[in-house]
Formats: sequence, C-alpha cells, structure tokens
Amino acid sequence: MAKTIKFQNIGQIKEAELSFADLTVLVGPQASGKSIALQWLKFLLDPGAIQKQLYDYGLDWDGNIGEFMDIYFGEGMRSLWKEGKSKLFMNRKEIDPNKRVKRKGWGTKESVFFIPAQRVLALRDGWPRPFGDFSSGDPYTVRSYSEKLRMLMEKELFSGKAIFPRENRLKKEYRDLLQETVFRGFDLSVDKYRSQKRLVLGQVGLSQPLPYMVWSAGQREFIPLLLGLYWLMPPSKTPRREEVEWVVIEELEMGLHPKAISTVLLLVIELLVRGYRVCLSTHSPQVLDVVWAMQFLKKSNSEPKELLNLFEAPNTQRLRSVAKKALTKKTKVYYFEGKNGEVHDISQLDPASDSDEEANWGGLLEFSGRASEVVARAVSNQ
Repeated sequence: MAKTIKFQNIGQIKEAELSFADLTVLVGPQASGKSIALQWLKFLLDPGAIQKQLYDYGLDWDGNIGEFMDIYFGEGMRSLWKEGKSKLFMNRKEIDPNKRVKRKGWGTKESVFFIPAQRVLALRDGWPRPFGDFSSGDPYTVRSYSEKLRMLMEKELFSGKAIFPRENRLKKEYRDLLQETVFRGFDLSVDKYRSQKRLVLGQVGLSQPLPYMVWSAGQREFIPLLLGLYWLMPPSKTPRREEVEWVVIEELEMGLHPKAISTVLLLVIELLVRGYRVCLSTHSPQVLDVVWAMQFLKKSNSEPKELLNLFEAPNTQRLRSVAKKALTKKTKVYYFEGKNGEVHDISQLDPASDSDEEANWGGLLEFSGRASEVVARAVSNQ
C-alpha cells in the first residue's frame, strides 16, 4: 500500500512528496499537476489491471514508455517522463516505469477506483460508452470509468426499477438530500428510444421523460458521479467493494450548487467510514471548509451532530454514527503551485499561518480576501 509518493521533474511537477491520509485533498490552479499525480497513484498501484485492459482492447506499446504515456495519460503526454531527469518513488523506493510497462503478468487486482474530471464524457445520449468507443489517445482513466459504468448499468441496475431514488442504494437520508439539491423532484430511470437504452429524468405529471441533452449542466455532471458512488456502495451487508482500497474523485464540485456540493461531500464522508482511502482534487474552497471543520471538531471533541449541522443533514442515529466515525479520520492537504512546479503541505489550514500558501488555502481564499480589502478601503474613503 502506498503511503508516500515522491515526484521529481515529472510534467509540471518539479518536486513533490505526498504522504497520504484517510482523506487527501489536492488544490492548485489548472495544469499544475494534480491530475497527473493522481493518475500516477493509480499506475503505481494497479499496473497489471491497467495493462490487461489495454491489451484486451488491442492497444500495444511494445514496452516503449513514451507510447505508454500517450495511451495511459492521453495523446501528447509522452513528454511527462524525461529520461535521465524524471524520478519516481513509492514508500521511499525508486520505481522505474520503463520496467513496469515492459513486464506482463502482474495480476489483475484493481485497488484504485478513479472517477475522472471528464466523467461527463462517459455518457453519450444518456448511456455509458464502452471502452472501445473512445479514441486510443483519450486518457485511460476516462475510458476505464465509462466502461465500469456501462457494466454497472448492464449487470446491476437495468432491472426496470428507477435508478434514482432506489431503496437499496444509499441511505434514505442521502437520497432525500440529493432529491432536494440535485434532482429537484425528478427521478432517474431507463427507457428506450429507437431501440437504444438511455437514462432519462421523469416526474409525476410530465407527459414525456427528459433525455440527457435537456438535463441541467449540474445533473449531467453529477449523474456519472452518482453511478460511481453506487458501484462503491453495494446493496448488501458488505459495506464496500473488498478489492478496492482507494477512491480518487477529481473536481467533485463541477456544475453543482454549493448545497449540492455539501451533499456530495457528505457522501465522501460515507466512503471514508466504509473504509476507503479517498483522494480529491478540487478548485472549491467549500471542500477545504469541510476539512478544516472536521479537524477543528476532532480536536475539540465536539459532538457528531455538529458535523451533521455543517451539512444541514438530519440528526438521525444512523448519520450520527457516520459522523462519529468520520471524526476519527486523518486528513492531508497539498497545494500544487503550478508556476514553479513546487508542492506545499498546507494540511493545518491555519488562516493565521506565516505561509501565504497555507493562509490562503492554496489560493482558494485569495479572491475573497482581496474583495474584503477592496470593500474595506471603499468604506473608509467614503
């Protein structure tokens, strides 16, 4: 199990050492290396599963690291690895990617479930696309995620019942919150259009269901994420997928109102309680608000109901149990600077820190602080 990963001269990252906690959050501007770091995490932990799936769909790189980079990270990404300059370490042991992409027979266990930022691409006309429907130059994580959703729909969910709400998927408290913040009275189901299965939104009194392209932007972004959460929370006494240890979610906030983001973050806490190690990348200060509040509530031995109050979640015995367990979890936060390729540990999230990176939460508080200063000066000049 990876506890630390160290990067040197890989893509935009000049040097970084990430030590993973139960919940690890990466922040920073676009193209600063967050997604690259998370994709490397999956590559290091799931080399056999990745290579087998690529081989199964006719992709071959002849042991060439550059070609593999283009297949795995996406077309044009072979420049990520610079021979003689780039170095990669896991648990302080140097890893040679050249050897990893030349070997076969690694085993096919997949321990990292990766939900990519481009998850909206998984649905075409409202149905998950198969792996082979993508270009060979599209990132592996997008193609693999879409294929997982397709198999989930075909094997587990396509049974004539509503996809959402569904009694055996998610706690009722979560379903109610999602209904209020995302679905707004609609349900999600499957119908057929010219013999093609598709996901549609419906509502009592609505003469026709609403197809994918007329959903709100937030619904189009969220529903592929919801299906991934369904997969991670099976409807059985087993709280999790036993083979999966890690969950990566990129930019969970995409397209969502702040209240909906809160509900999704509550579902992230549910993942933690079920025993997954979760890694998030984000541009939303709301995510760090939750991390900061969890840290404070943990240090002050606060009642679990206070964490539920943060999410405006019902104070039920079942959710209090979730909140109590969540407040035992450890968190880490890293800021990817981007400009200089440096990465900073800002896990304390101390607004009074001497470090600008930590005080501004990796730049996520910078604009709010500037707005306050501008308004304060304007008031003083009146």
